[in-house]
Amino acid sequence: MQMLEITPEEAGQRLDKLLGKYLNQAPKSFLYKMMRKKNITLNGKKCDGSERLSGGDVVKMFLSDETIEKFRAAVPSPLKPPASGQLKGTAAALMSALDVVYEDSHILILNKPSGILSQKAREQDISLNEIMLNYLISSGKLTPQQLRAFRPSICNRLDRNTSGLVAAGRSLAGLQILNQAFKDRSMEKYYQCIVKGKVEEKQRIQGFLVKNEASNQVLVSSSPMENSLPIATEYQPLAYGAGMTLLQVELLTGRSHQIRAHLASIGHPIGGDYKYGDPRFNRLLKESCGVTSQLLHAWKLVMPHSLEEPLSDLAGRSFCAPVPEEFGRVEEKYFSSL
Repeated sequence: MQMLEITPEEAGQRLDKLLGKYLNQAPKSFLYKMMRKKNITLNGKKCDGSERLSGGDVVKMFLSDETIEKFRAAVPSPLKPPASGQLKGTAAALMSALDVVYEDSHILILNKPSGILSQKAREQDISLNEIMLNYLISSGKLTPQQLRAFRPSICNRLDRNTSGLVAAGRSLAGLQILNQAFKDRSMEKYYQCIVKGKVEEKQRIQGFLVKNEASNQVLVSSSPMENSLPIATEYQPLAYGAGMTLLQVELLTGRSHQIRAHLASIGHPIGGDYKYGDPRFNRLLKESCGVTSQLLHAWKLVMPHSLEEPLSDLAGRSFCAPVPEEFGRVEEKYFSSL
């Protein structure tokens, strides 16, 4: 017999979903049969799998150790040991000092540096998501065994070369609430960026975006295109330098590459952006200030003003992350008023 006590991080999911993760090699028919025969019980009572779990619930499996091991795959590793010399630069720095802006038992808010993926695109990738899991395990806040039933995950993605705030669900309830807040756009997202040209007034711009999956590039148009999605971006100038402007941008719709492509489409490409940017502007910034990444930073998140438990205490709260050093070098050289 083995016993599982449901942790607050695992609470909120159905019993059959948890069993399907814990005994992930077992057919569903086997799990339902074991519940019918009371070989699997919930809080000492017969169950059918539809029960919604709460922290402190006890699941007992009256099965032999051999049967459990037969139907249970190895605990997934958050980050496979890298080959010699693979873990370098940004990823190596994050492994030793993850920049945690806020953390409680349900969510984390992280400051992602430029140069690393939010979530991996290929099996061999090392992303912020895996590094976060390693942080939780190494700090004793998560055990490898708990990954069987629930795997903390990042909710919002930033491009590899965009820095700034990324929110993650540490518990199932935290993950679900954050995902909904990003989906229904009740989470306010503000960026700072340095663009080419002079922007003189606050403006809200709209358009349509279509993504070419093959090239991982988007096209922005003022009128609808086949398979396009509507976009809305609001920006206001914070300072003007020598042929460039520091902008605050509010992302009203969260499409792939939206800010970069939208600003480029109106003649204000972001500095250091080698996909949508201006080559001469990029070269100037690289040669004069050592800019090697796009000057786009997700600097502020404002939580929805109404949040369910267990995140209700965070309603309306804002979180900020300082801009990277590259911004400072450009501002010092070109923005005399800052």
